[in-house]
Amino acid sequence: MPVYLDYNATTPIDPRVTEAMLPHLTSVFGNPSSGHAYGAAPRAALARARAQVANLIGADPQQIVFTASGSEADLLALRGPVLACGRRQPHVITQITEHPAVLETCRALHRLHGARVTVLPVDDNGILDPEALAEAITDDTVLISVMAANNETGALQPLGELAAIAHARGALMHCDAAQATGKIALDVDELGVDLLTVVGHKMYAPKGIGALYVRDGVRLEPVAYGGGQEHGLRAGTENVALAVALGAAAQLAADDLRDGLPQQLAALRDDLHNRLTSALPDRIHLNGPVTRRLGNTLNISITGVAGHDVLSAAPQIAASTGSACHSGAHTPSPVLTAMGVPTALALGALRLSLGRWSTPEDIDIAAVALSDAVDRLRQANGTGRRQLRSPGEGPVRDRS
Repeated sequence: MPVYLDYNATTPIDPRVTEAMLPHLTSVFGNPSSGHAYGAAPRAALARARAQVANLIGADPQQIVFTASGSEADLLALRGPVLACGRRQPHVITQITEHPAVLETCRALHRLHGARVTVLPVDDNGILDPEALAEAITDDTVLISVMAANNETGALQPLGELAAIAHARGALMHCDAAQATGKIALDVDELGVDLLTVVGHKMYAPKGIGALYVRDGVRLEPVAYGGGQEHGLRAGTENVALAVALGAAAQLAADDLRDGLPQQLAALRDDLHNRLTSALPDRIHLNGPVTRRLGNTLNISITGVAGHDVLSAAPQIAASTGSACHSGAHTPSPVLTAMGVPTALALGALRLSLGRWSTPEDIDIAAVALSDAVDRLRQANGTGRRQLRSPGEGPVRDRS
């Protein structure tokens, strides 16, 4: 199997998470709202999971709303305040490198509910300038939504400053912390956020589970109507198994933070970066900030080659490019484009993201495989007479 360096896309399910949820897929099947004995264990498990998620981000258990995904949590966080505020033309502010779950929800709020939306630019490191927010905010601003960490570059936003600006003008602050949760210490009170999104499959839980932190007193229109589950914000019988999985993953993430896993991953990431830079001198360009980023994330552009070609030539490595392919034509990452990265460099980008099971041996394999792939591609492109060979194949003969 290829070396997995795509933890920012999704994580494997930790076996301990599987073990925790398994009883709720088999024998512990009751409805947690039931008053009889079959509901007692699911109800207790749901409460325990809520407390585990809350503990990871410094919240109280009653402030956690379980959702079916991070995108649904973002929908509740953005749509909820806008529909609940009662203003004729509510104003929402976000920034250009947000996840599509936020940007597309903002577009829908404008299209369907007449909300005015301001999308702020970022600098060449992908960071939002707090002064730009201060200039954009108005008395009609209901909500500001800015992610904690970018999914492509790992860039960390100045959330505390942004939240202070929002609250000074009476606006709410939402943070999509899908990538940051479990990778850096988060405390909702220290950050000053009113709403914060957590995503299970980014932290070793299954897909199909997320959560939204909602500060006390924040009024939201429900995302699903019905029986009143999840504090009346998301109706539907709770998926206890997946909630338990997220709770177990949150507990493991708290343990990782305590035991220094983020620092260990940062050392591996930097070793990979240094080895690629040494093997490919003057060809490696870091995208995003040097220090103010997630410790597991390395986004680099390699001059003279396209990222998707590098990954095709290095099948031993599972990673991402950030570019999109439409009808055979590749377009650069919108995140890198917003940062001002030239198109050629943006098309040469690779996102290499590490995780709980990344090892020094993985770094050894990745450094050699990627640098060899780049050399073969440049050799093939440079002569026009050599064919690209896959790793393990014999030499390519001149067929001219």
